[in-house]
Amino acid sequence: MKNKYRYLDNINFPSDIKKLKQSELKFLADDVREEMISAVSETGGHLGAGLGVVELTVALHYIFNTPNDKIIWDVGHQTYPHKILTGRKDRIRTLRKGKGLSGFTKRSESEYDPFGAAHSSTSISSALGIAVANKLSNKSDSVVAVIGDGAMSAGMAYEAMNNAGTSKTKMIVILNDNDMSIAKPVGAMRAYLAKILSGKIYFSLRETIKLIISAFSKRFSKKAGRAEDFLRSAVTGGTLFNSLGFYYVGPIDGHDIDSIVSVLKNVKEINYNGPILIHIKTKKGKGYKFAERSEDKFHGVSKFNVNTGVQEKSKSKIPSYTKVFADTLVKHAEKDSKIIGITAAMPSGTGIDIFGKKFPSRTFDVGIAEQHAVTFAAGLATEGYKPFAAIYSTFLQRAYDQVVHDVAIQSLPVRFAIDRAGLVGADGPTHAGSFDITYLATLPNFIVMAASDEAELVKMINTSVEINDKPSAFRYPRGNGTGINLPSIEEKLEIGKGRIIKDGKKIALINFGARLNECLIAKEKLSKKGIDPTIIDARFAKPLDENLLWQIAIDHEVLISIEEGSIGGFGSHVAQFLSDKKLLDSNLKYRSMILPDRFIDHDKPDLMYKFAGLDSNSIENKVLDTLNSKVVIKKTN
Repeated sequence: MKNKYRYLDNINFPSDIKKLKQSELKFLADDVREEMISAVSETGGHLGAGLGVVELTVALHYIFNTPNDKIIWDVGHQTYPHKILTGRKDRIRTLRKGKGLSGFTKRSESEYDPFGAAHSSTSISSALGIAVANKLSNKSDSVVAVIGDGAMSAGMAYEAMNNAGTSKTKMIVILNDNDMSIAKPVGAMRAYLAKILSGKIYFSLRETIKLIISAFSKRFSKKAGRAEDFLRSAVTGGTLFNSLGFYYVGPIDGHDIDSIVSVLKNVKEINYNGPILIHIKTKKGKGYKFAERSEDKFHGVSKFNVNTGVQEKSKSKIPSYTKVFADTLVKHAEKDSKIIGITAAMPSGTGIDIFGKKFPSRTFDVGIAEQHAVTFAAGLATEGYKPFAAIYSTFLQRAYDQVVHDVAIQSLPVRFAIDRAGLVGADGPTHAGSFDITYLATLPNFIVMAASDEAELVKMINTSVEINDKPSAFRYPRGNGTGINLPSIEEKLEIGKGRIIKDGKKIALINFGARLNECLIAKEKLSKKGIDPTIIDARFAKPLDENLLWQIAIDHEVLISIEEGSIGGFGSHVAQFLSDKKLLDSNLKYRSMILPDRFIDHDKPDLMYKFAGLDSNSIENKVLDTLNSKVVIKKTN
């Protein structure tokens, strides 16, 4: 990147931006945008959101004294320009690669990332916490939260605003509105009014009015206050935010860097004890024509050709697990009018968009509101409908109380399609599906399944359609299937029954989920050493196939369970069963292979599983170690 850009080449940290004239900032923004497009074309990642906030990012670091002043980016997928300007431009082409930069904000990565994020709608809460901490510590540093209109659809954002509005703590929230029609289109007059309303003159006038009216009756004071609020609301359209206790400024053009700088400067310097919301209008994908023309504005992309915008496509013709789920659900819905598809702002990621094209009246995208999605599904279930809540494992965590209270306790037949189960590669630990086996299988009244391949996924969907007396969940990984033929929608599973894949002797590998192929590879390696393990696909973590477990415990000396989940999951339930039945009191050895007790950084999935100790080599070594292990009890005095 050396000597490529007139301005960006000389910018390593925000302190360098402050050396520029304000008139030069737009040229720096152009450089940042070009570099971001170039970098993401090589790495893949989130493009559209970052392109929309280039001018805002430059302006924020120009006006505020980061890292002392804190900028909290909601979700974090729009922070690539921020990373370029905060000492990381030389590593920007390592985005989402092993040992490279995270695709989101990460505290351990940079002091300019004061709060880690990847799930949405956390910025206002965390910013308020930092602002209150500053207040308690008598610090005058500014705190800014940048949140998109999509993230504003989550209840947590409004909970935070409600709290902030009554806190009398100065903080700044920037609403980056690139889609939702919160206000009328932006014009030059609105930008001008925003500058005036955020300026010292207006605030001084406001304080003067307060001083004057204090000498008169309370009745006059109330009228004056109402008049001012009415005038400001009528001008800015900020009634909602005003009612939550925020001083509203905007909307302004988020790509007019001079307007942004003026407003940020005014808001930073003004002596106002309370939260301020600046509403900016931006265009997702701004400045790259292929992103601007794309329906999703290049939100998340694979590697692509900068000159044509054409993205690299998977060479595999094998359908993804997500598509298998969607296509199977469509087939069932063609026969059963009670089937409903629900997603929480991830229609394409979960395949509900495919379902929605066929059955728009039975498809519901509730926005970034997983809690609502679960209870909404529960309500549908009470009336005899068959809701399928398709939610990533990592996002379902956000609705756990609703899963427990509104679904499990009432034993309502909500079907949870849990996508992105297990490790997910470049998105890293924030998006890994590590905990759903544990947090669902621990609940009474739940059926928990995991697909070992795409054919098993179809059978699990078929089975869940007919479960009408309790909740059920089936989990499946990100990516393509194994390439096997798919069964018809008539093929179902017997609840709580596993299957023996290959018979063997002495050792049994009990797989739960998508590690089955690694178990089969390990079997081949072990057979060359004279070891012939039995391979079992458990299918169900709850209810367990107790008859099968009993039989293999009697017939084998070693049992090893394998799952793509944390402690407390399938293996813990197996251990509990073996203990309860006193099967561990004999010479039986039992081991469980789970995800390690740590968060695993982003990398290629196969390398992540190798690190996690869940690849075929690790399975082979676990078998050998268990066979050779001897229990030694040391006597103590």
